Amino acid sequence: MDAIQTPAASKPRTPPPSVISISDAAVKRIKAIMAKAAKPVMGVRISVAAKGCSGFAYVVEYAESRAKFEDMVERDGAVVFIDPKAVMYLLGAELDYAEGKMESGFVFNNPNEKGRCGCGESFSI
Repeated sequence: MDAIQTPAASKPRTPPPSVISISDAAVKRIKAIMAKAAKPVMGVRISVAAKGCSGFAYVVEYAESRAKFEDMVERDGAVVFIDPKAVMYLLGAELDYAEGKMESGFVFNNPNEKGRCGCGESFSI
C-alpha cells in the first residue's frame, strides 16, 4: 500500500492583488458618506452599467451588505464592494475623489479605458 505524502512545509499563499486601489481622497470621502447615510451601510458598491455616449458608466451607491460573489476592498475603514460583473472593467483601476470649482465626485483612473465621451460621464473599453 502506498503512503500518502504531504508537503513538508506548505508555503502560505500570497493573496491576489485587489481589483482596484483607493486613493487617500477617496478613503476620506467614502468614510464621510458612510457616516452621513440615512441608514447603516457597510460601504459603497461599484458597478458598471451599459449607458451613455461611449457605452459604459460607473455606478457608485451605498452598500448595506455584501452581495454574493462580490470582491471587497478595504482601506483605512473605507469599504468598497465590486459587482462581479464589473471586475473585468475595473482591474487595475484607482478610485479617487476630486473637488473642483464646478463639480466634485469620484474619479476612476482606469488603464482599461479606450475612450471617454465629451462630458466625461461614460467610457469605452
